[in-house]
Amino acid sequence: MNPLVPYICLAAAAFATTYVLVPLVRRLAIRLDAVDYPSKRRVNTHPVPRMGGLAIFGGLVVAFFLQVIGTWYWGWPSALIPHPSMDISYPLLAVSFVLITAVGAIDDVVSLAPKVKLGGQIVAAAVAAAGGLVIGDIVNPFVPGTFIDLGWLAYPITVFYLVAFANIINLIDGLDGLATGISAIAAFTMFTFAFLPGRVDAASLAIALFGGCLAFLRYNFHPASIFLGDAGSLMLGFALGMVSLLSVSRTAALTTIVIPLIVAGVPIIDTFAAIVRRFRAHVSIGQADKGHIQHRLIDEGFDQRQAVLLIYAWCILLSVGALVINQVSVETRVVIFCVLFVGSAVFAMRLHLFEPVLRHHYNPKTHRDEIVTSDDPAFTEAEQAEEAERAERREERRKEIRRIQEHLRDHK
Repeated sequence: MNPLVPYICLAAAAFATTYVLVPLVRRLAIRLDAVDYPSKRRVNTHPVPRMGGLAIFGGLVVAFFLQVIGTWYWGWPSALIPHPSMDISYPLLAVSFVLITAVGAIDDVVSLAPKVKLGGQIVAAAVAAAGGLVIGDIVNPFVPGTFIDLGWLAYPITVFYLVAFANIINLIDGLDGLATGISAIAAFTMFTFAFLPGRVDAASLAIALFGGCLAFLRYNFHPASIFLGDAGSLMLGFALGMVSLLSVSRTAALTTIVIPLIVAGVPIIDTFAAIVRRFRAHVSIGQADKGHIQHRLIDEGFDQRQAVLLIYAWCILLSVGALVINQVSVETRVVIFCVLFVGSAVFAMRLHLFEPVLRHHYNPKTHRDEIVTSDDPAFTEAEQAEEAERAERREERRKEIRRIQEHLRDHK
């Protein structure tokens, strides 16, 4: 039997199930009022139900049972046998998967407080780590033959890694089909990394994710009739993080840790830029803004479809680069990584991703400090005031340097 047949069947099962479930989930979302209504922060101009990730989740569940049946009756390789160096509890991984999806679905319906939502994500990630899905020892790239032993730190680092992966997809979910398409590209790329060395558990989950995302794009691409919602974006990010960890052994080379980060490079860059942008504006990191990649591209004159396709192309370029890195010598890997890094950095700077789009502004009428957007005339005033303050500090530093220089000359 062709070794690809089981994976094609899993992708097809996830695709078909997701495709059938989306209309049902859409009706459920409308009944629960899990709907995104138009607002200043949102791109959609009419109400769109969210919580569509439940359909993809259903596709993954059906694919899982198909995998089990295939193993029992058709001779498929088992997806429930971990790498010999890993001790994985798949039931606990399943529980963590259900938890992250439930947190997102509940948030879609009742809008959880940020701390409660984050707490739920941490619990889900902690359950996965307790199930043996942890970052193990890392080969020391500076001292051949030695390893970096993370010890007990492996557990909090893994929790942070999974929560971060969940949120980078959640944060970039701002245009029709964007997060779904990025997840599909990343899932297929990660499938190739897992399939070649025979990591059946990671490959099965990745290809099922790919199939589910493709089916959902039928309804989610512009003009979208349903959104992923947090139930989908958190679940997809969490699943991609899970696949990346299942793909490595307990002792991993630095390259195997870096490659998934390259594959998910676009949402990672977007998240990092958002943190820098909000830090520069002295606003909370959790404060939402319209400075993400998708917003910048829309501001540049691209329509939704063009912006999404351009980001897809960027993701594919990084994924191809990651595939090449996995096949070449160390020196060539460094060169390719630098080219991808510099190219992505230039593109990010070209889009002004690191420039603040929020500012603090003192309102003399209300006598309160307010956060204003770049659409508000007060934004320019606040920006000019901050620039004047920076110029004043620079001048003070120059004066201080001159005083020190004069003092040194007087004591020669």
